[in-house]
Amino acid sequence: MSVDLSGSSLRGVSLSEANLSEANLSEVNLRKADLWRADLSWTNLNEANLSGANLSEANLKGANLNSANLRGANLSEANLKGANLSGTDLRSANLYAAEITSADFRGASLDGVNFNGADCTTAFFDDD
Repeated sequence: MSVDLSGSSLRGVSLSEANLSEANLSEVNLRKADLWRADLSWTNLNEANLSGANLSEANLKGANLNSANLRGANLSEANLKGANLSGTDLRSANLYAAEITSADFRGASLDGVNFNGADCTTAFFDDD
């Protein structure tokens, strides 16, 4: 059974190494939360607020981050393989060495994002 915390306020919470795989975290406030090495694979984070959150080394494989706020978030070395980040605010986010194979960034705000060390060849971006 998956966890449903949709709409909850978990601002600043520490969930390092937590297993939240397949959870419903849509519209959750996780601003400045510590999610280091958390398992968020296949999790619904639609319209979640993750601004300033630490998601370094987190597993977000196949996660739905559609229209989420990840402004200034640390996603260094995170696994975003096949994740949906369409319409997401990633301004000033750190995706250093992140795994973004087949991730969808179409319609996302990407100003100031650090993609150093990330393989962007099979990720989906807007054509312009």
